[in-house]
Amino acid sequence: MASTADIKNGVVLNIDGQLWSVVEFQHVKPGKGGAFVRTKLKNVVTGKVVDKTYNAGAKVDIENVDRRDFTYLYNDGDGFVFMDTTDYDQLTVPAVVVGDAANFMLENQSVTIALNNGNPLYIELPASVVLEITYTEPGLQGDRSTGGTKSATVETGYEIQVPLFLETGTKVKVDTRSGDYLGRVND
Repeated sequence: MASTADIKNGVVLNIDGQLWSVVEFQHVKPGKGGAFVRTKLKNVVTGKVVDKTYNAGAKVDIENVDRRDFTYLYNDGDGFVFMDTTDYDQLTVPAVVVGDAANFMLENQSVTIALNNGNPLYIELPASVVLEITYTEPGLQGDRSTGGTKSATVETGYEIQVPLFLETGTKVKVDTRSGDYLGRVND
């Protein structure tokens, strides 16, 4: 057991059997009364954010979360198979844990997986990835970048909005957090 003095940004706490990551914390020493620690916690699994206050010196349960680099290999139907880049062990991660990250993962792509006691908690992708457009309606003469947007399917099967002038086969940079088009990539 640790105390509130051990709370830092990024530390994962076990509260009522759920894992919460510390997003922000602040030690407060009011002029009257005892000191306390005000925290903003994010649920590791659901992403829900809550505020929680602890009295100074209160005991907290800090969990060990190991973030390691993996390479995405393939989807085997039951889950996604990753290879640890240090010891080459393979890890199958359920689709529920991968979540929306599957829309942006290509084979042999590097990702970071957070593990707690060998169980995968979540997957961190780079801020942006380069994907090729596999299908979109053809552009028309006069379509310009300042005009509207159209739907385009990228090589992972995910659909994004792109400017009207882009065509099938174009490589684009996509934001992995929002799924937004960030720009065209020239080879």
